[in-house]
Amino acid sequence: MPTTMSGDSTVFLAIYIITFLIGFPNTVLAFCLCIRKIHSKPIPIDIFMLNLAASDLVFLTFLPFKMKEATDNMVWNMPEALCRLSLFMFFLPLYSSSLFLAAISAERYVCAAFPVRYKSPKRIIYTTVICVIAWVIIAVTSVFSYKAAYSDSNEVDNTTSNHSLEVAHQDCYIKLSEKQLRELLPLRLGLAIVFFLLPLLICCFCYISLICILMKCPLFKRQRKLRVVGLIVGTLLVFAISFAPYNASHVVGFIKKENPDWRMKALMLSTLNTCFDPIIFFCISKDMRRAIKVCAKALCSCMPN
Repeated sequence: MPTTMSGDSTVFLAIYIITFLIGFPNTVLAFCLCIRKIHSKPIPIDIFMLNLAASDLVFLTFLPFKMKEATDNMVWNMPEALCRLSLFMFFLPLYSSSLFLAAISAERYVCAAFPVRYKSPKRIIYTTVICVIAWVIIAVTSVFSYKAAYSDSNEVDNTTSNHSLEVAHQDCYIKLSEKQLRELLPLRLGLAIVFFLLPLLICCFCYISLICILMKCPLFKRQRKLRVVGLIVGTLLVFAISFAPYNASHVVGFIKKENPDWRMKALMLSTLNTCFDPIIFFCISKDMRRAIKVCAKALCSCMPN
């Protein structure tokens, strides 16, 4: 085990710790509140929020393994099978979060633009079907990406066995052959379009339309308008800081026919999405706001004067 950490490892570890400390308690709280709300009086937004929280929890559950890797100076000292599983679970939320953020933006727009239709009891069924379809798309895409990355590893190094993953210098990353790159680079470009560009366009259209509706209608209270602004800011932060650099690496890699050197740093920034999602939970859920206020008061009361 390395006695000192490199600069990159220190930055990675710091980002992982901040993400976990901010994201995990808030996501668990949002997940529990959504479950309770769905059991009592479900509405479509609660179902979308529950799926977004579940997606974040999957990522945060496996984040400690990445912390351990960063602590060991990016050397993987754990079983190889755990490396594969952690990588799979690390990438999975990158696809699911963008879809559910787009679904939340569409739901908020429909709620404001068509309030009568929004109250239809069938919307719960439609919402559930949409979530199931989204998870099926995410699972199928992840499996195909996983197979493409881990296949034909015998071309990577003729001296290795038929293992589908080569751990070079005990690093938990995939060393791709030219054939694998030829298959993966177009797939990555497609992922950038389907899981980043399209959801971003949907979010922009829905939130711009929502702002126009709020500006034309004086009946909406100032607090609600501020929550909408917070919702939009939180969503844009996720796309701009967490998803944009990583998906830009897909586009650059497709053009240059290689893995960009800064791809891992872009991937590190993608972990921050679980820090920004609590902003979305806070702006949407009244129970979330109430619970955070109670926790804040309890914390303040415990602090010495």
